[in-house]
Amino acid sequence: MQYLTLNGKPDFFVYYKQIYMNRLLIKVLVIAAIFTNDTCVAQTQSFKQNNAFMIRHTVVFKLKPLKDSSALKYFFDAVSKLASIPGVENFECLKQTSKKNDFEFGISMEFANKQLYDEYNIHPLHVAFIREYWLKYVDRFLEIDYEQLKS
Repeated sequence: MQYLTLNGKPDFFVYYKQIYMNRLLIKVLVIAAIFTNDTCVAQTQSFKQNNAFMIRHTVVFKLKPLKDSSALKYFFDAVSKLASIPGVENFECLKQTSKKNDFEFGISMEFANKQLYDEYNIHPLHVAFIREYWLKYVDRFLEIDYEQLKS
């Protein structure tokens, strides 16, 4: 790029000033990028400590035909005891309201980390529930375990 003075000749002072300003701008941008990266790393680490390992465990299911409503109450009384297992948070029993699929009910819960989720899966109360109730009452199910997307 050529810088001109009023008489049409190159003005090297303006040219070198522009180079200096460009270099200064580059330095400022590099410093800003480093600062921003450090901030993003700190935010990411904070996010991981607080949220990244939260696991949401959900199961939707259809029950086998039941003899009466007392059997349904008996089953969900057993389901609700799962909320007492250490590490279980935000426990919910849900009823399907839409006709988009034929699952009737759902169970949802959260765990602060994978270790708590793994401990839940082998907890004696959970194992007994599967053996004594789930296998007896549930016809079909879909289990989904997921964690929050990391951006």
